Amino acid sequence: MIHYTDEAIVEGIKVRDNTIIKYIYGEYFPTIKFLVTTNSGTESDAEDVFQDALLIIYKKVVETGLILTSSFKTFLYSICRNLWLQRLDKKAFSSDFLYIENLNNLQETLSSEKAREEGEKYKLFQLHFLTLSEDCQKILRLFLEKRALKDIAKIMGFKSEKYAKTRKFMCKEKLKEKIMNDSKCKKYIFNNK
Repeated sequence: MIHYTDEAIVEGIKVRDNTIIKYIYGEYFPTIKFLVTTNSGTESDAEDVFQDALLIIYKKVVETGLILTSSFKTFLYSICRNLWLQRLDKKAFSSDFLYIENLNNLQETLSSEKAREEGEKYKLFQLHFLTLSEDCQKILRLFLEKRALKDIAKIMGFKSEKYAKTRKFMCKEKLKEKIMNDSKCKKYIFNNK
């Protein structure tokens, strides 16, 4: 299979070269599909996000003569990621996207093996997160949305910020303990040493 340079890809987008467009889909869509489908989306959502990202890139190329400051892959990934975050916010599913925020290292080094491993870690996180009590889930979601402890206390009906902080710590520890006690987790701990 022919591999195109980033410059050739940008030029191909500019002139709407079907060969380049097919190449982009073949080369980069699986990564975006993985991003979306492991974060509350469907393959159809992934296709929409991918097409919207290509339209954004096309407009940038035509209107401003886009000059890449990163690889095309990283540029496309970051646009798709931002588009999907916006859609999740609109659907109020942003909490399902929380863990992926810790996976920023996916961008440039994303191989299919690495993607599979990160997907397994995400599923492990989600599995255990969903076994927490509803209160713990809500507290952690609010915390990860960067809500102030004062707001968390008010929303949860706690008497003080200090109690909200204690509950957040307890819920976080409970989640950590559940994950660490899962036999599937051990392979990631040893693999990363």
